[in-house]
Amino acid sequence: MNANTSRQHPAEGDREAQLLSQTARDLPTGRHEFHKEHLMAQIHEQIQREEREAPTAATATPGKVRRFRLPRPAITLPAMAAALSAVVVGGMVTSGGGEGVRESGLATGPALTTDVGTATTKGVPQLIDQISLAAKSDHPAVKPGQYIYIESVAADTFLKTVDDKTSLASHKLHRRQIWQSPDGVKGWLIDPAVNRSPEGETLSLPDEQGNTPKADLSNPSYDYLAKLTTDPDALLAKIYKETKGQGNTPDQQAFTTIGDLLGESYPPPELYSTLFEAAAKIPGVVVVDDAVDAAGRHGVAVARLDETSGQREEWIFDKKTHVFLGSRNVQVKQLNGVDALIKPGTVNFTMAIKNRAVVDGMKQTPSQAS
Repeated sequence: MNANTSRQHPAEGDREAQLLSQTARDLPTGRHEFHKEHLMAQIHEQIQREEREAPTAATATPGKVRRFRLPRPAITLPAMAAALSAVVVGGMVTSGGGEGVRESGLATGPALTTDVGTATTKGVPQLIDQISLAAKSDHPAVKPGQYIYIESVAADTFLKTVDDKTSLASHKLHRRQIWQSPDGVKGWLIDPAVNRSPEGETLSLPDEQGNTPKADLSNPSYDYLAKLTTDPDALLAKIYKETKGQGNTPDQQAFTTIGDLLGESYPPPELYSTLFEAAAKIPGVVVVDDAVDAAGRHGVAVARLDETSGQREEWIFDKKTHVFLGSRNVQVKQLNGVDALIKPGTVNFTMAIKNRAVVDGMKQTPSQAS
């Protein structure tokens, strides 16, 4: 690493920022947080290795290496990520010769596949009305000093390139646990796809540079969500405005933004219901009668096809209670080039919510609560 790495030329930084911005837009839904955390963990490991190999303090060049703390999931990646020797980009893991950056410690296997369910616009309003009604059920408010605990399981399929040979592989289904304070400043993550330690790592802020990002739609805290409008038209207008220029199309990005809020967040009941009412107003929303979450539970899905990527984002709900179960991203259309390896029916990403609760302490689980 050059001694001046941290002092990038402005034009160079702009190009790298554009690259990372495009990468984030191309990721399947639900993968934004995974890749950001995973890539930051890789950056952290690379820097630590360089620190070990760096000259002694007496001879080291000032500013040569800067240590990073793993940030909370939705912080934008620094531009230096583009310069690493191995990166995760748009669902692809690339690796050249030499040591490079170590991949996730998760076991890999064959591509995840499913039957592509039939999509229809028939019954969309009725289903979303039922989901919205179920979402209004009361759940405890989060008090200062408490934490939102979310446990899920997830798996993904990706293109893996080693020595110029590309194949399709998957990471095994694994458990993920996250704790977040209502103001979003304190948190903890345990996820073998991201953490190098089985005990997990802090997501607490500020980081070592003293940065505490302001909460927004892509980086929401409970307190931020509690202040959002519960008027579906106004909420959707806000989503379109704040995600302008992101994603392949404005409609798909709006759908994806709402989908991300269904996973690792804890919207108040009225807002939770409003999210579904807003989603019903996005063109192209369909119903898939049978979809399966990462835990193997069958349900009905509210979905939308991204015509550019050929991927269909599916939010899966229990057919009787209409409670949110999880989500997945399914390849529906055949791609070209190396992406042709991702056949229709490939499950690019899948997750299932196993537990969502309010607890009194960091790293406390509901079973440990008194």
